[in-house]
Amino acid sequence: MASKSKILSIGGTGYIGKFIVEASVKAGHPTFVLVRESTVSGPSKSQLLDHFKNLGVNFLVGDVLNHESLVKAIKQVDVVISTVGHTLIADQVKIIAAIKEAGNVKRFFPSEFGNDVDRVHGAVEPTKSTYDVKANIRRAVEAEGIPYTYVESYFFDGYFLPNLLQPGATAPPRDKVVIFGDGNPKAVFNKEDDIGTYTIKAVDDPRTLNKNFYIQPPGNIYSFNDLVSLWERKIGKTLEKEYVSEEQLLKNIQGWLKLSFLNVLKRAVYSLP
Repeated sequence: MASKSKILSIGGTGYIGKFIVEASVKAGHPTFVLVRESTVSGPSKSQLLDHFKNLGVNFLVGDVLNHESLVKAIKQVDVVISTVGHTLIADQVKIIAAIKEAGNVKRFFPSEFGNDVDRVHGAVEPTKSTYDVKANIRRAVEAEGIPYTYVESYFFDGYFLPNLLQPGATAPPRDKVVIFGDGNPKAVFNKEDDIGTYTIKAVDDPRTLNKNFYIQPPGNIYSFNDLVSLWERKIGKTLEKEYVSEEQLLKNIQGWLKLSFLNVLKRAVYSLP
């Protein structure tokens, strides 16, 4: 039997990254996680790092913004999986440059784990800018001739479902539910640990080489109305429905963006000496 690929996770202590790291170890892959010195010595991730250590994860100290540390880490593995957050999406060009210099990587998974950015149309800000950056990273990977897999995992169960997609809510509704549009369009909802498992299964699968890998089991496809119906059945109660039109939703988004900008501006002003 061929040996399992050695996997480096960049962003492995983040939201979806930790599930992929755990899936990698459980599947028998020698697993490495790139961690900043501040992460190793700081308290914020100590519990997760201890968990990884107990699983047998190997830590490599480095930073996406430090080319030398990236190349050194990448030279020790076969596959690189990036799950960096949105603030570092554009900086994946640095990972691409390091992979190119290292010259040993047989597969790169850039930070995707959402919708297929090459097939999304009509996105609005702030999502549109993120999609554009992800598409630019794809083109950079392809231009350098780096073997890749793009993972489309759609919606995270643990992120979107605990409050049934209700803005500002910390729990699912018990009396009234807000539905955007008519509630009929379908979407794919996947458990985070399943996303990790399927991503790792794709690592050594030749069918996923230089391809988009869509995680969309038929049983995971629901409309918002379907989700509301399931929740009503669960609590034994019919909820009051408030429908928000597409036009009103777009206005709300613009309002939220303006409010967010004002809050950032206030913090900047108050921090002046």
